[in-house]
Amino acid sequence: MIDYKKSTAPGSTITLDLQTLDHSTENIYESVIITAKRANQISAEIKQELSRKLEEFAYYTDNLEEVFENREQIEISRFYERLPKPGLMALQEFLDDKIYFRLPEKQESEDVKEEEK
Repeated sequence: MIDYKKSTAPGSTITLDLQTLDHSTENIYESVIITAKRANQISAEIKQELSRKLEEFAYYTDNLEEVFENREQIEISRFYERLPKPGLMALQEFLDDKIYFRLPEKQESEDVKEEEK
């Protein structure tokens, strides 16, 4: 599990040079797909962690309209709202070369070329 509190991702959207995005894939579209998939992973992890923490405060009643909130729940929710968005975290990880990815299509074509030799 990644410690999202220590993320160096910016809190809001920033402008980037496109040349920095395709340095490792040599294709801007592959870079976008890689960061999008990582953003989905981060989002799912954060949602799971938040749900687990809020579950500790769950209070079930027979009446579904009664909702009890306490100060701890609100503070936990606010903390997660202030985190950088998953897309920004994924983009920062990609720029810092912290994302492992492989491109099966390219790897297969390289294997075929080696077999022909």
